[in-house]
Amino acid sequence: MKNRQALILLFIANIISGAGQGISMIAVPWYFAKTESMQAFGFAYIAVNIISLFWVPYAGSLVDRFNRKRVFLVLNFVTGFILASISLFGYLNGALPWYFIAGAFCLTFLNYNIHYTALYALVQEISEKKYYSRISSYLEIQGQFTAIIAGVFAIFLIEGAPNGIARLFGFSFNIGFDIKAWPIYKIFGIDAASYFISLLIILAMRYQSLIQKQIETGSLVKRLSSGIQFLKENPPIFWFGILSYIVFLTVSIEGFYLTAIYVNNHLEANADVYATNEMTYSFGALIAGVIIRRMFKNLNIPLSILIMMVITALQFAILAHTKSEYILYVMAFILGLMNAGTRIQRVTYLFRTVPNELFGRATSVFKILNIFFRIIFIGIFSLSYFLQDNHIIYTYDILTLSLIFSIILMIWKYRSFNLTIKP
Repeated sequence: MKNRQALILLFIANIISGAGQGISMIAVPWYFAKTESMQAFGFAYIAVNIISLFWVPYAGSLVDRFNRKRVFLVLNFVTGFILASISLFGYLNGALPWYFIAGAFCLTFLNYNIHYTALYALVQEISEKKYYSRISSYLEIQGQFTAIIAGVFAIFLIEGAPNGIARLFGFSFNIGFDIKAWPIYKIFGIDAASYFISLLIILAMRYQSLIQKQIETGSLVKRLSSGIQFLKENPPIFWFGILSYIVFLTVSIEGFYLTAIYVNNHLEANADVYATNEMTYSFGALIAGVIIRRMFKNLNIPLSILIMMVITALQFAILAHTKSEYILYVMAFILGLMNAGTRIQRVTYLFRTVPNELFGRATSVFKILNIFFRIIFIGIFSLSYFLQDNHIIYTYDILTLSLIFSIILMIWKYRSFNLTIKP
């Protein structure tokens, strides 16, 4: 495999920065859930999604316009510097105001929008076509392995281990020593350090591009319009991109916003249940990276995604009508399997159908529509009614119905997709 060393370094950098991100992204929603200020967090989440409507197409254009390694270096430095500044403010003042905490979340969220576009585009650029499916799986495995690590650390940092007792998967363990819960500004300090370490690793990367890029130098509008034009000329790719994103849309809303409320209000449980849920989800996603290509090797990619959409709808329906910590863990595992499975299949399909020089702009169109729908959902789910008592369960019914509608559209468009593409 060409550029093997560069790919390994990229994966290591992604693991380190991802672990820091993961801890923060577990800590922030739980902070707002416990302080009963999820509506404020919901408004912040809506605001960052509105910003993303403009940021995502620009970010996609940057990924296609500039050297992807340089994009990563700048991204890690800027994000790390801002998080370090927030953390330092907390150290100096002994606490952080809620809007600084929400700001750290928003910063990381905006980072995601360009990070993963740049990551997939760089991987596509330095990998041979015959390895696309395998590397998509490897990316998922390393991403979820990182999330598991983040979940373990999050449990100890958010909850601590009073009297040496830690809880994991619903069980108590005596670890033999006390661990005090960390204030959130210290957690942001770890996150900032992870970005700087990742920056140094990416700086050491050396690789040979395997694709002859045709870089457009026109205005941003002109560069973005070429991505839109490509999708206009290839409507099956457009419909596949939109519909295959529904699992990610619903699972990301559940993971970033709903789960903390579900655990706190419906299950009436503590942070260890919330963090363990995130770990269980990551276990499922990690397994997907290992088995998904084998599981669906005899099926075309659109059909495999359709099957996973159906299973995801069933999971949300079950969560809406049960009240059990252990059912939550089982459903989280399956949701992780389905979301990661669809992502692997979707990325493989797009790698094979979208030219590399248009990859960032074309996939930005899908992300913009995804963000638009996310704003609508979060706007609805931030209403006071859903934040009272255990009314959060009705949001899971809404997600189930949304998936059913998308499944119907997927079946309608099914024959227009390229059914020859398999994992």
